[in-house]
Amino acid sequence: MITLLEVLLVKYKGCDNLYLSWDAASWHASKELYKEVEQVNQPEYRAAAQTPLVTLVPLPSSAQFLNVIEAVFSGMAKAIIHNSDYQSVEEATAAIDCYLRERNEYFQQHPKRAGKKIWCEEPVVCKFSDSNNCKNAKFR
Repeated sequence: MITLLEVLLVKYKGCDNLYLSWDAASWHASKELYKEVEQVNQPEYRAAAQTPLVTLVPLPSSAQFLNVIEAVFSGMAKAIIHNSDYQSVEEATAAIDCYLRERNEYFQQHPKRAGKKIWCEEPVVCKFSDSNNCKNAKFR
């Protein structure tokens, strides 16, 4: 999460605000992350680095239907994790990295067409909606 924060601060340099939202997974709320956010929100740091004010907006527990990224992870799990037989953790990690790298590269090259081309395995349209439940109901 800290690495993601660092990437986003560079990408959105010069902007006023950056909002980070996620589900209630324990690794999202680490003490180190909160300490880092406190540091990058210091007026001196923001002025020197020209970075936005970071606001953390965690979703409530059991609200995965509000987390759009769950649809992407469900598609990934279905495509490369469920019913897999990887010979090692390294092999599984490489498959996940490849999946995400290829999807991200395509999206960067074709952002308007990504919905039909690379995001076709998700159970719902990838957009915020109160009625979306992006978790794969068949996975337990």
